[in-house]
Amino acid sequence: MMKLGSEVGIVTEKLSEKNRPDYVLVIIVVALVLIGLIMVYSSTFALGYARSGQPTYYLVRQAVWVAMGLDIMALMMRVEYHKWQKFSIVFMVVTVLLLLYVLLAGQAVHGARRRILGDSIQPSEICKLAMVLYVAHWLSSKGEKLRQVTYGLVPFAILIGIIAGLIILEPDFGTTVLILATAGSMFFIAGADIVQLVISFIVGGSTLLLLIANYEYAWDRLVAFSQDPFAVLQSPFGASLAQDTYQVMHTLVTLGTGGITGVGLGSGHQKALLPAAESDAIFAVLGEELGLIGCVAVVLLFAALAYRGFNIALRAKDSFGFILASGITIWLTFQALINVAVVTDTLPFTGLPLPFISLGGSSLVISLMGIGMLLSVSRGTSVHTTERDASLGFRGRLGRARVSHPRRS
Repeated sequence: MMKLGSEVGIVTEKLSEKNRPDYVLVIIVVALVLIGLIMVYSSTFALGYARSGQPTYYLVRQAVWVAMGLDIMALMMRVEYHKWQKFSIVFMVVTVLLLLYVLLAGQAVHGARRRILGDSIQPSEICKLAMVLYVAHWLSSKGEKLRQVTYGLVPFAILIGIIAGLIILEPDFGTTVLILATAGSMFFIAGADIVQLVISFIVGGSTLLLLIANYEYAWDRLVAFSQDPFAVLQSPFGASLAQDTYQVMHTLVTLGTGGITGVGLGSGHQKALLPAAESDAIFAVLGEELGLIGCVAVVLLFAALAYRGFNIALRAKDSFGFILASGITIWLTFQALINVAVVTDTLPFTGLPLPFISLGGSSLVISLMGIGMLLSVSRGTSVHTTERDASLGFRGRLGRARVSHPRRS
């Protein structure tokens, strides 16, 4: 009896551990969010005072979004992740409708239509999660047919092309590049044909470059990236300064001012002259005030997030969970890498926020929703041996994924 009781206890403990979310991932995300709140306050207290007389104006707004996002993350974590699969088509359709609405009725700000309901919601941010969820559902239902051009590449290219086209029209090239990179990576790990992917990359890259050439502001950013900003600009206050070149130069100056240890929280002076210091360039402010040590700490946190995310994907019990967890991890990791690369002048300026850290409600909440889904996969809930088909009328199950998995059916 004692032996039987011991065995029951071991089994119960294993089942309990199996249904626990990845608490290490939770700690990583909470740490990033807290750093974000600190940096948002540091980069906006002067703006908040100028706007409302309250230095904490933007901090309070961001804190409300944080509370909302964490609540939604906790809720989504508790929902069995296969249930989200049932809503992937609806989620994608609603997102496409929102993208159409913002183009037709959205308010133009600096020549771009990206927001609805004032400055609160960006449909392109919602599209990141909707795309990952739908593509995970679609890819996991294709099986070996994924390698066939008419069943795999063509419908996939049409779907992603429509989404990317709507976002380009806003225009928002940064989000477009992120979505294309994330979707392409998911297509790769799901087992797509390498030759097809290479051809798609060449065709898609050439098309994107042609589109960039037709948008003056996007082309100017490429030109600014190709030049040495310190050689082009003799003075940061000159009347003939190109805005994009100035932004690149001043971002580098702000980032480098902090040295190893930084000038101290709230003590940075360069941020007052830095465009988008609270959003796209917040990593530069972090570098000025917390120095190289602070920057490395944030980069390591994102590296840890990527490690935990891919670990969750590899432990998923079916192809949908594997591709979903991989897609969410790729999206958040790519976005963080692109933001840091832009601030360090490794990539042309794109305007993508740093996940969990930059000011912005819709970006923060959607990122936390993605983490909630990732945590749901980590709980190791019920295994589905068959998978429902996504739309477009293709049936079948996923065959061999690019990444081998001992538990995959």
